[in-house]
Amino acid sequence: MNFRAWYLSDKGLKRDSNQDNFLINQDLGLFIVADGMGGHSGGEVASAMAVQSIEDVLKEPRSQTLAAREILIEAYESASRRIFDHAQVEKRLMGMGTTMVLGLLRGSTFYIANVGDSRSYLYKKPYLWQLTEDHSLINEQIRSGVMTEEQARKFVGRNVITRSVGYEREVAPDIIEREVQPGEVYLFCSDGLSSLVSDEKIAEILRTTVPEKIVEECVEQALAHGGDDNVTVIAIQFIDS
Repeated sequence: MNFRAWYLSDKGLKRDSNQDNFLINQDLGLFIVADGMGGHSGGEVASAMAVQSIEDVLKEPRSQTLAAREILIEAYESASRRIFDHAQVEKRLMGMGTTMVLGLLRGSTFYIANVGDSRSYLYKKPYLWQLTEDHSLINEQIRSGVMTEEQARKFVGRNVITRSVGYEREVAPDIIEREVQPGEVYLFCSDGLSSLVSDEKIAEILRTTVPEKIVEECVEQALAHGGDDNVTVIAIQFIDS
């Protein structure tokens, strides 16, 4: 399956640095967005290590002989161990971790793995679906019925993550798979977009914007809504062979 991909990352309007990291490796069919946590230096280190670790594992020849789900589980575990163990040596980095959402294309099957609250969306004209589930306190509150989505928009602890890569040595990603179709657009983003720009607005962007301008428009909207956080967006459009 052929595709076109675009990306954009911005530190936002209120942060001194960009703790997001991302990767597009077309040869591997690999797309990653990671949003680091743990202070200025810790977040940057964690997200960079996570992205590099995933790419390293998937570049290994043996990864081509393993089932996609198996290699993705192994890759997330490797990244988490690498980050956690590094923090035990560099004490100033203790407690660092990162969210990480990725897509891995094998043939016409797209495997999407996630830990944390960075998201993957699918746009299939004219509808938008959130494919991943946030590992966050606010999402747990919504799922348990403690609060409504309307109440959640005003919730102070919106950024509390319940699962991350590297904060603990072991981590298990959620993994879903889809057979991709020509015309579909997949969006991967850090919460610098999804926490500020509604799904309805993201859907509107995808409906009304040419594919090569989607990431720019998403970042512009995040900045227009306050730019409170780093924001990173990858868009992948699948096209006929």
